[in-house]
Amino acid sequence: MFTQFKNIDTAFSHIKRFSIFLIIACMLISCFAIYKGFETASRANRTVYILANGKVLEAVSADRKSNIAVELRDHIRMFHHYFFTLDPDEKVIQSNISSALNLADESAKRAYDNLREKGYFNNLISANISQEIVVDSTLLDLDDYPYGFKCYATQKLIRATSTVTRKLITSGTLRNVSRSDNNPHGFLIQRWETLDNHDEPINP
Repeated sequence: MFTQFKNIDTAFSHIKRFSIFLIIACMLISCFAIYKGFETASRANRTVYILANGKVLEAVSADRKSNIAVELRDHIRMFHHYFFTLDPDEKVIQSNISSALNLADESAKRAYDNLREKGYFNNLISANISQEIVVDSTLLDLDDYPYGFKCYATQKLIRATSTVTRKLITSGTLRNVSRSDNNPHGFLIQRWETLDNHDEPINP
């Protein structure tokens, strides 16, 4: 009889341990399912669908700090593109310069006024010269704010009979401003200046 009680006690102990294990396993599975559910919901909230030219594009939001270097470089590239990509057409020049000045402070306006007073833009129009620029590289200083930068670019002056290539180096700082249609990155270039702008030697 004592043996029977012992067997019942052992069986009850096994069932108790199995029940505790089952409860712990269910709790772990439930916690994992809740965590994955929150993670999926959070990922879905960061996903934005954009309709562009009849196509649905997926965009994912992120903390600005995680891609600030990319935005800074693109802001600098777009400013230099608008300021230096010109055609012998007064309306094109005014449109591009206006777009560039939305991305920078009065230092860019002073540079534009100096070029205009020297007749630079009139020379482009009268000589039918197109001007293009390609940003080769951009150095950023993200340790201090406003963020410092130095831009290295290749500038081309295209005439009907020849093309002149120049190396351009500029520098300045960038500070945060509100985003807008005219300034989608939300930065403003300050203390912009040209450090070097020399013609490249023509290879024979």
